[in-house]
Amino acid sequence: MTEVRHEGIARGLTLEQPTLKGPEMTLEHLLLSREIEEFYYREALLYDERHYYEWLDLFTDDVRYYMPIRRNVRFGEQAEREETREQQDISWMDEGKTTLTQRIQQIMTGIHWAEEPLSRINHYVTNVLIIEKRENDTELTVKSHFLTYRNRVETETDYFAGRRIDTLRKVDGEWKVARRKVILEQNVLLAKNLTLLF
Repeated sequence: MTEVRHEGIARGLTLEQPTLKGPEMTLEHLLLSREIEEFYYREALLYDERHYYEWLDLFTDDVRYYMPIRRNVRFGEQAEREETREQQDISWMDEGKTTLTQRIQQIMTGIHWAEEPLSRINHYVTNVLIIEKRENDTELTVKSHFLTYRNRVETETDYFAGRRIDTLRKVDGEWKVARRKVILEQNVLLAKNLTLLF
């Protein structure tokens, strides 16, 4: 962390700003970056084309899928209080593989009240960055941004914008999501429900 002081701003408060140093641009890194981007594009396509069980296969059996609620807090309290805490506070989602599977099974019954008829969804994924490599490059921390469009019946339209912080793990030669933190850029959910996944 790099400490940055802004003189005359916010009555002398100190802002902590992370240093996001870019990786060395080797051919190996560029090829890996492209591979990860392809993974995210394929994941979005599977979900949007309603191949839900194939989408679930992109997650490890021990996956943690976490989506905190964002709070409006005073300046200087963002780091400690802006997001609800995993497995401690109420969140939009705090799931494992079992509950993710149950969400999909519920949609696929055909009698889910909020998904009959099914929503039409498009995920747009961008700003994909590999932040960290671990375990002999078989585990990565990856950040990305998303914009998700949903339309239901005749007139219901929702937009969800946010960021994701993922841990990707190579399992039997294939990348899988071992952890996903979804940061929705809304304090109050403007949609009628949250039946879709990110």
